[in-house]
Amino acid sequence: MEVFEAIARRHSYRAGFLDQPVPREDLRRIVQAGIQAPSGRNAQTTSFVIIDDPALVQQIAEMEGANAAQRNAKAFICCIIDRQPEPTYEDLSFVVEDCAAATENMLLAITALGYASVWIDGALRRQGRAEAIGALLGVPEGKVVRILLPLGVPEETWPQREKQPFEERAWFNGYGAE
Repeated sequence: MEVFEAIARRHSYRAGFLDQPVPREDLRRIVQAGIQAPSGRNAQTTSFVIIDDPALVQQIAEMEGANAAQRNAKAFICCIIDRQPEPTYEDLSFVVEDCAAATENMLLAITALGYASVWIDGALRRQGRAEAIGALLGVPEGKVVRILLPLGVPEETWPQREKQPFEERAWFNGYGAE
């Protein structure tokens, strides 16, 4: 699938998945897309845990607050960052931005390969969910699971939600310029 088609088709998929495994080679390709993402000062601050063991997938799927995509996922990808990041440029850290760039690359790769996913972040920061997943996966104390991507072959299809027109969100040479 061409990159602009993947961008147009990508959406946050919260429904169920078909009972088909995601091959490890596809999982490797997806995470490699995340690894290839840019990072501030090339610090490469995001690391990844790919979960395809059915027992671990089931444990994460059964956690409180899981949506349909999580409950039916055939695999998960966790993006992990430092809990207390060191600055990489003067007094600034870019771990959240680095993680976001890696996540979007992976979401596009997921779409291009015919799978679906949803970017789970906020729910992880509630009720100790990130810590519970981190403990399950052996994530070191100084690190935290920041993003969780449940994935699989989608049961349902639908077009991406309509976006506002270019002219309402983007301008040349000045905000709101003609």
